[in-house]
Formats: sequence, C-alpha cells, structure tokens
Amino acid sequence: MISISVWLLIVLGVIIAWYAYDLPDLDKIAPPTRKISITLLDSNGVKMAIYGDIYGDPLEFSEVPKHLVQAIIATEDKRFFMHRGFDVKALFRALLTNVRAGEIKQGGSTLTQQLAKNLFLKPDRTLRRKVQELLLALWLEAKFSKEQIFTLYINRVYLGSGTYGVDAASRRYFGTSARKIGLHEAAVIAGLLKAPSRYSPLRSAEAAKKRAKVVLSAMVKSKFISVETANYLVKTPLKLSKSLSRSQTHFYFSDWVLRRLEGFVGAITTDLVVYTTMDSQMQRIAQRGIRKTIDRYGRSRKIGQAALVAMTPNGAVRTLIGGYNYGKSQFNRAFQALRQPGSAFKLFVYLAALENGMAPGDSIIDRPLSVGKWRPRNYGGKYQGTVTLRDAIAKSINTVAVRITEKVGREKVIELARRLGITSDMKSHPSLALGASEVSLFELTAAYSVIANGGYSVWPHAITEIRNRDDEVLYRRVASASAVLVKPHIVRQADDLLHSVVLRGTGKAAHPGWRVAGKTGTSQQFRDAWFVGYTGDLVTGVWMGNDNGSPMKRVTGGGHPARLWKKFMQRVNTKTTFD
Repeated sequence: MISISVWLLIVLGVIIAWYAYDLPDLDKIAPPTRKISITLLDSNGVKMAIYGDIYGDPLEFSEVPKHLVQAIIATEDKRFFMHRGFDVKALFRALLTNVRAGEIKQGGSTLTQQLAKNLFLKPDRTLRRKVQELLLALWLEAKFSKEQIFTLYINRVYLGSGTYGVDAASRRYFGTSARKIGLHEAAVIAGLLKAPSRYSPLRSAEAAKKRAKVVLSAMVKSKFISVETANYLVKTPLKLSKSLSRSQTHFYFSDWVLRRLEGFVGAITTDLVVYTTMDSQMQRIAQRGIRKTIDRYGRSRKIGQAALVAMTPNGAVRTLIGGYNYGKSQFNRAFQALRQPGSAFKLFVYLAALENGMAPGDSIIDRPLSVGKWRPRNYGGKYQGTVTLRDAIAKSINTVAVRITEKVGREKVIELARRLGITSDMKSHPSLALGASEVSLFELTAAYSVIANGGYSVWPHAITEIRNRDDEVLYRRVASASAVLVKPHIVRQADDLLHSVVLRGTGKAAHPGWRVAGKTGTSQQFRDAWFVGYTGDLVTGVWMGNDNGSPMKRVTGGGHPARLWKKFMQRVNTKTTFD
C-alpha cells in the first residue's frame, strides 16, 4: 500500500508539473531588448538629453564597489548570500508587516526571484506567475553562483529615466561609471530599486536623497556602516552630474529637434547622436529670465505665459523657450502658438514703403482716416500731424502704417512678409498693417533675421549633424547659397528705422547699452505683447500673453517684453545669469 508521504510527493510533483509546463526555455537567457536611444548634444558637444533606453557597461562582480553591493543587499535582500532563491523568513516578515499595515508595505521576493521575473516572466500579478517565479529562482540558484546572479540582476534592472543597469544609472545621474561611485551615490542607486521613476534624481533630487537616507539606515542595521557615517552623508549635499543639473531647460528645444529628425534620416531604426545648435548657457539664461519675470509680475499684470527665441542672423537657433514651465505644459508657444503680432508686423509695412521709393526722412501725415467703415486709432488717441517715417515707426503710429499699406497695396505687404519667411495665413483686411493676422514668434523672429544679416534668405535650423551607433554620418548640414531677398540699400534704411524704435521710441526699455534695432508689438486689449530685435550676432524675439487669450493688465511690447529682451541680451553678451 502506498504511504501518505508518497501520495503527497506525487501530488506535489503534479502541481509542480502543472505550473512548470509552460515555463520559458531556461537554457536561453535572451539579451535585453530596448528602445532606440537618441542622444542630443549642444553646440559645444556637451550631452544635453538622452531619449530611449540607456545601457551602461556590464559589470563583473569584482568590479562592483563593496558599498554598492552592501547597499543593495541591505535594502532588497538581507539574506541573499544565505538562502537558496526563496527566503521563508523574509516572506513571513513581509506578510506580518502587510497584515499590520492593512496594505502592501513590503515585498517578500528575493533578488533571485526578481531576476527570474525580469528575465523570463510577464509582470502579471497571479498565483501562477508567482509560483513560476519561485521555480525559476530555484533553477537560477542551481545553475549560477551568487555572484553571477547578483551581476545579472544589477546589469539589467530598470533604474529610472530610461536607464537599465547600475552603470547606466551611475553615468546618467552622477556622470561616472558605477565602478567609481561613493557610498552616498550607491545609496541613491539602491534606493531607486523600490520605485525608479518616483525616486529618480532627474525627477526630484530631494526625493532621491530622502530615499537614500532610508538605504543608509538599512546599512546601519545590517552593520555595514556606522551611525556616524550615515548621519554625515545625510547632511552632505548630493552631487549630481553637471549635465543632469543643466538638463532641466532643454525640453522645448529638444521636442522641436526630435520632431524634425525623420525629415533628415527617414525612419529611425538605430541609435542616433544628434549635434545641435543650442547654446546651453543661453538657454538657461532665457528660461530663468522668463520665470523670474512671471514670478514677479505674473499675478499683478496678469501675465500667464511667455516665450523666447534667439538665433544667429543666418538662422542657427541658439535658444528656444516655449513657456513658463515645460513640466506643466508641453505646448510650445514659440512655434506652435499663432498670435497677433500687433505693431511688430509693421516691419513689412515700412519695407514696402521703402521699396516703393520712400525714405526714412520722408514726411507723411498722421491724422484720422477711414478705410470703409473702419477707423484706426493711435495708442493714446493723439495725432502728430506731419511726421517722418522714422518718427512714425519709432512712435508706432497706427494711422501712418495703415495709410502706407493702403498706398502701396495690402498684397504688396503680404508679399513682403511671405518673402521674408512668414508662412501663416494672412488676410488682406484693412487691419493687416496693425498686425491683425496671427503669426508664430519663431517665424517672426526668423523674418527679422533677414534684416539682421543684410537681406539674405534665412533657413532656421537646429541640427548640424546626425550620426548612428557606428559613428557613421547620416546627415551633415552644408551651408547653401543664400538668395538676396531685400536689396542692400533698403536693408540699411530698414535698420535705420528699427534702430530709431529703440533709440527714442516705444522700444527704449530694450536698449542694452550698445547699438541694437527692433520693434515692439501689442495686440488689441493687451492680449499679446512682443519685442523682436537684433544685434550684430543675435536675433531675439520675446512674446508674453495668456493661453486662453485673456487680456493682460496694460502690458505693452515696450514694457516687460522689451525689458526681458534687454536683460537677456546683456547676460548672453557676458554669459551671466539673472540675479
């Protein structure tokens, strides 16, 4: 007669067979699959962003710092070097903790079980998957040494911000290989294992440091470090990678670059390194300037958003800030938003006048006029009588702009705007001269670049070169011959007019202390405020307003936008930050 113990063994064997019949092929540990990685470099070749999955060097156990091993063991699996893949004590301790808390506060899986899950199983939360995880853990323990299991785990585990493995995480967060990290950095990396996205230093350095404190406490309890050492590190600032601390301002620029990649290389099937025109320091200066302006004046003057674009006269985009806070809104107001430019559109009106034979010193009448039933008014309701073109643009006199447009023809003004790069829809209405047609800050800034560079065509660009993972060049920008869009003598006259705006007109607040030229713009009811201008080597446009189109509180282009423009140009000239 078969004994009960034999029957139990048979039943156990059947149960194991039931759970094991669809286990994956245990002789094939597949290499990790990952998304394509795209690395963006700034104009100095410094890494500014990485998109996709990132893997570092696979480490041998002998290469892993002792304190990193201890940090992971103390936090994730205290009895790793004692159990055989399944820790009964840890499981019951976790069960007791969870029952007392009334929720899942602690897991009972060993590092070996976590590795089994990562290597072979789907993330299902079922009894079948849990049993299979246990069986696979027992198999791993039988086939590999503890050191091999540990390195397999740390070389593949996800650690936030697209990083897989401790070496990738160390390079991403601390700018060095995991072979060289100190105890504090090791505690941060070990802390990521619990919730890599939540505790990522890229998301919150403070959260990462708080989690590292928990890891250090666990190391004290495991007698790996002293209380004094832990207390010292808790009070020590966390030293993150310089590229990480700088990376918070690039997002609007990076989004714009990523959207354009396929246009240069087609479908992306391999890792790419993209060399861009972005000036990282200039980008930080711009972002801080926008935030400081809105933080200080946003509530009192009802300014909800701002954007800034800066490019060289030949179109190399150095800075692109699309809003106050990318984390709260990814909408890029620099090139996605179409807004009324107000008097900043008058550049095209006066260019039409100059091409029609007028000169900056010529006289024109400023007095009330009607175009059909429409009667344009000047800001402040006053009229100057006879004025020169130079005075009219400097003071941004509306009636003169309308009078010129009606004289030369609205289609001529539209043709000039198109010639200089405005692609947005423009209606041939009487109010065209006053900037009633919506444009983007990006295209308007590029149009002013034509005057800044002497009248030549501009193709705004942010990518200079693209290479694949084998360092082969897939694209390299080659400067093409520029077409003459505006004759040199007309450019000189237009520059004279725009210089008068800053010298003694509505743009005086933008004067940085050296020769510049530009134009203010304010739409009806103060919904939009602009300043676009240039120096010898940089063209910059600033816009302020609200996403819902609500009016600001008497904010004009000659006010906060002009002052922000001035401070930005002064600081990029010396490369200093806002106070």
